Amino acid sequence: MHHYTTENIRNIALVGQSDTGKTILTEALLHQAGTIKTQGKIESGNTVCDFEPLEKEYQHSLNTAVVSLEQHDKHINILDTPGSPDLMGHSLSSLSAVETAAVVINAASGIEMVTRRILDRAAEQKLCRMIIINKIDAQELHLPELVANIKETFGKECLPINLPAENGTKVVDCFFNPTGESDFGTVAAAHTEIIDQVVEVDDELMEIYLEQGEDITPEQLHEPFEKALRDGHLIPICFVSARTGAGIPELLDIFTRLMPCPLEGNPRPFLKGEGEKATPFTTESDPSKHVVAHVFKVTADPFIGKLGIFRIHQGTISKDTLLYIGDARKHIKISHLLQLQGKQQIEVEHGIPGDICAVAKVEAIHFDAVLHDSHDEDHIHIQAQTFPAPMYSLAVSTKRQGDEQKISQTLHKLTDEDPCLKLEHDASQNQTVLRGMGEFHLRVLLDKMRQQYNVEVDTKPPKIPYKETISIQAEGHHRHKKQSGGSGQFGEVFLRVHPLERGAGFEFKNAIVGGVIPSAYIPAIEKGIQLVLESGAIAGYPMQDVKVTVYDGKHHPVDSKEIAFVAAGKKAFLDAINKAKPLVLEPIVKAEITTPDEHIGHITGDISSKRGRIQGSDMLPSKMVCVKAEVPLSELSNYPTELKSATGGHGFFTMALSHYEPVPPNIQQQLRAEYRPTEAEE
Repeated sequence: MHHYTTENIRNIALVGQSDTGKTILTEALLHQAGTIKTQGKIESGNTVCDFEPLEKEYQHSLNTAVVSLEQHDKHINILDTPGSPDLMGHSLSSLSAVETAAVVINAASGIEMVTRRILDRAAEQKLCRMIIINKIDAQELHLPELVANIKETFGKECLPINLPAENGTKVVDCFFNPTGESDFGTVAAAHTEIIDQVVEVDDELMEIYLEQGEDITPEQLHEPFEKALRDGHLIPICFVSARTGAGIPELLDIFTRLMPCPLEGNPRPFLKGEGEKATPFTTESDPSKHVVAHVFKVTADPFIGKLGIFRIHQGTISKDTLLYIGDARKHIKISHLLQLQGKQQIEVEHGIPGDICAVAKVEAIHFDAVLHDSHDEDHIHIQAQTFPAPMYSLAVSTKRQGDEQKISQTLHKLTDEDPCLKLEHDASQNQTVLRGMGEFHLRVLLDKMRQQYNVEVDTKPPKIPYKETISIQAEGHHRHKKQSGGSGQFGEVFLRVHPLERGAGFEFKNAIVGGVIPSAYIPAIEKGIQLVLESGAIAGYPMQDVKVTVYDGKHHPVDSKEIAFVAAGKKAFLDAINKAKPLVLEPIVKAEITTPDEHIGHITGDISSKRGRIQGSDMLPSKMVCVKAEVPLSELSNYPTELKSATGGHGFFTMALSHYEPVPPNIQQQLRAEYRPTEAEE
């Protein structure tokens, strides 16, 4: 392993849509730097980054892979991220480990949905950004139009730093050596544009450039160039063909000479303390200070156990270092400090600020954890990153009896790996529900469970969490009398039900006077009512927003028992509900659908056809529109797939529960009819 300092480290995440060639670009960079002898191919399944069996099967990256290379005494860490919108959690989590987000665009496909979202998120995190246009050797390209579209979409700060030449077979530099010819535009003009943009962040240099008319050298431009990157005032555009190697040496040169090191990037948002008392904490890239490292990725392997991958922000981690995980009081010992080269794990003696390292077989480590060696009571943690909410759900159940615990353990391991994967148990429906970003996301997960963990589950769409309630006041009565030779059962209950405002829950009132029902039996009556609240009365869904008042009844000094009043309370409650015009309520969600503006008409029409109510819309940058609507959840079960089809993969949406409303009469009738066979069996 080469010796290097923090100043010589470059951390770069390759992000962008699927099929832009990020993995092959990584191969080309590794090959150019001499890290690998032969450049692998996706179709051959021999690339450094796509090493998992499922990645070879799908021929797509399904996880973030970490590799590194040495170039001109610089140590460059590259994170190759998956490009499917369904796997965006992996891409977003990698941003917290780097100074530079390099967004790769397919020269033929142009700007796609993930391109927009990842550039916006990188800007929010104040990362330096660059755009790499790959596959410039493809036929029938319109690169000048693509560059113009990029500038129109993301701003005039997007400027070519090199240009394709000789029909995309080579790339010419526009920054260090602005001479030669390109396939479009002049190299000199591109160089002038970069200088004009960069000097705007340095008043002294601007004066030299404008008033004194002196030529500006690349060395003079270096510091303001870094500042322009940090401020988002410049987003360089580079051209490459990972397949032919055109532009790869130039790209490596840009990485080593122009991209920021950990000392130059914007600091990560750490906090010290808890809750409202937490205060910002700024790390320093000083190897002599206390250790602060952030776990940005966790993987679980059936053979090697849990692997935590982290970026060191402060201090030095060596073998045998004692570290704490978050606010844990018990330390862990770093027995083996690792650096990753795809699936290969290379043991290293120490890691310095800026390094990306890993530790294996530490079960307590988890995503977003902060590792530190401080005994300070106010523990350091990173400001939580927001991730897209999972919108696609499947109810999972065991395929083989006895696999329940194994399935539970496997699912929890997999949800630990992916911040956009959620596992929930819906007690009201008695279902375990897996939520992900889309159909592809969950299909990959189920395949991984089967192949890697030898676990199979049955799946089906989850039940809609309907509720039941009443709409008017009513009274109910039931006498429970049972005689079987010995002591009998007797209990009689009169009660009244009232509807409550939506979301109020349940109220129980004891209005018995004169001891007609002894107080010892009142909890039994409430228990019988609770049985109906949990199981439903008309369609099998939990009941809410009801007040029950027990006001009269009778008991028998010998035959009255708790079980009799449970039965009487239950049947009296059912009697009252059937007279109180019961309703089935459905969940209504607030949905925000983001789509290119040309699809706005189709989207609003489709939402209206789903019984949705349009609440308004907002114009966004990049020719996008956000449509806000209230829609019944039952109408959106397949919406991720529908939206992807309608917008050519450029649309996405989020939703959150808003409130409950009565379902239309025809749907209530259908739900009641479906429940009737079960009711008859009971």
